[in-house]
Amino acid sequence: MTIDAFLLANERGVEVRFIPLGGRITSIHVPDRRGRIADVTLGYDSLDAYMADARYFGALVGRYANRIARGRFTLDGMAYSLPINDPPNHLHGGPRGFHCREWAVDRFRRGGVDGAELRCEIAAGDDGYPGSLSVRVTYSLDDDNQLRVE
Repeated sequence: MTIDAFLLANERGVEVRFIPLGGRITSIHVPDRRGRIADVTLGYDSLDAYMADARYFGALVGRYANRIARGRFTLDGMAYSLPINDPPNHLHGGPRGFHCREWAVDRFRRGGVDGAELRCEIAAGDDGYPGSLSVRVTYSLDDDNQLRVE
């Protein structure tokens, strides 16, 4: 399997790489006080390692960020059961959460800001959750070295 990596960069030499698999930020290269560039992220050196990751390194998480006890909840009087992926609980959206979805990516450059919008569509009932989702996340890097995740 191959997957594209995307690069956001600014005029000061800061670079942020991410992959559409889980919207994972795989590296952030920034200069130290002496101007030496270094990667300051925790992550892996291969796509296979990201696919097997149990720590959610650099990933978007959801539908729910944390644990749902015993993978069960009630909403508007209706009981729902979710897959257990952190026994005995459901963690960070489960085994098919945002972290393992393939996100669509649209790049942009506006007024000194390099960015990308990531999109993911999830059907109602997927992994036991009610309601469909249309999720958008924006990564942007400006020339003041501000990385935003919105």
